[in-house]
Amino acid sequence: MSIKFRPAQLGDIPAIAALLANLFAIEQDFTPDPARQLAGLKLMLPREDILMWVAEEMLEEESKIVGFCSVQTLISTAEGSVVGLIEDVVVPVEWRGAGIGRQLLEGAEAWARRRGCSRLQLLADEGNLPALAFYERQGWQRTSLHNWRRMLRD
Repeated sequence: MSIKFRPAQLGDIPAIAALLANLFAIEQDFTPDPARQLAGLKLMLPREDILMWVAEEMLEEESKIVGFCSVQTLISTAEGSVVGLIEDVVVPVEWRGAGIGRQLLEGAEAWARRRGCSRLQLLADEGNLPALAFYERQGWQRTSLHNWRRMLRD
């Protein structure tokens, strides 16, 4: 097994959207919508303040995306600096336990550090117990903050 980690490219977007469909299918707050996922990914790709990081299995004649992580930068008034928001982390079930998620997060952290981010944060569905346990094993800490939202479109 040979896995390569690299920034996403335009040709990766359909495979990333398929990974997101699997993630959103288990989350309570989101519903898979391929058109929206493709649109969002295409908006993200050219931006230098967003990392789209993929894990790619290298096969003899082709390759396959087997993991994805994205980080967007924000300004935090609490920190008085740039911070990173990890929007997505997804690894297919059959690839979990191979270290791909850990390496995706390490790549995201390295990218955020190079940009001067003082903090990374992420959201995880409270019912996704394997993900919560994974983040805890990686040294992430829960906060007392609750996530709230107001939808501005259907």
